Amino acid sequence: MNLFCPLCHSKDAVPFYKDRLNHFWQCKKCLGLYRDPTNVPKPADEKARYLTHNNDVNDPGYRKFVSSIVDYILSNFNTHNKGLDYGAGTGPVAAVMLHEAGYSVNLYDPFFHPQTSPLEHTYDFIICCEVMEHFHDPKLEFEKLYALLNLGGALICKTDLYTEDIDFKKWYYKNDPTHVFIYHKNSVEQLAVSLGYELNFIDERTIVFKRPA
Repeated sequence: MNLFCPLCHSKDAVPFYKDRLNHFWQCKKCLGLYRDPTNVPKPADEKARYLTHNNDVNDPGYRKFVSSIVDYILSNFNTHNKGLDYGAGTGPVAAVMLHEAGYSVNLYDPFFHPQTSPLEHTYDFIICCEVMEHFHDPKLEFEKLYALLNLGGALICKTDLYTEDIDFKKWYYKNDPTHVFIYHKNSVEQLAVSLGYELNFIDERTIVFKRPA
C-alpha cells in the first residue's frame, strides 16, 4: 500500500516504522516521514495535547530555545517591518520577546488565536516555531505562508529534522502524536525549490526560507 505524501504529493512511499502508538511511512521522493491516516489525532485530542505544553513566556529556558529565531529577526529586520507568529500556541514567547524590543507581531493559531483577520495581511517575517511538524497538509500550509510573505521577506521555522543516524525507535520526537509530518533535510530543500525560496540553515533546527525580492 503506497500513500500520498502530504508534502510533495508523491505516491511512492514505503512503510517506515510501527509500534503500539506510532505508524509512520516514508516518502521515497522527499524522504519525509508521515503518520498513517489512522494514526493522526482528531482536533479535540490535538488541542488537549497542546494544552499540556508548559509554554511560559517568562521561562528563561523557553526564551533561550527561541533565541535563534528572535536574534535572526533583530539582525535582519527593523521595528517598521511587520511580523506574524503562525501557530503561536498558548505561549507565543518569540512574539512577546519581539514586542519587548518594539516590533509589531500578529498572532494566529487555529486553536488558541483563531481570528483570521491576521491572515488578510502580508508580512516581512513570519515565525513558525515548532509548528511545521503539526501540519496535516504541509504543502497547502507552506503555499499559504508563501502568499502571506512580502517580497524579500523571511519565513523562520524551527523543528527537529530526521537524519539517518537517528535511532527512530528511541527518538523522542516521534512520540508526540501531534507530530504528523517529520521533515528530512531533503524534504526542506525540495520544498524551498518548489516554492522559489532561498534556503538557509541557521543551526540544525532553525531554518530560514527567504522569498527573493
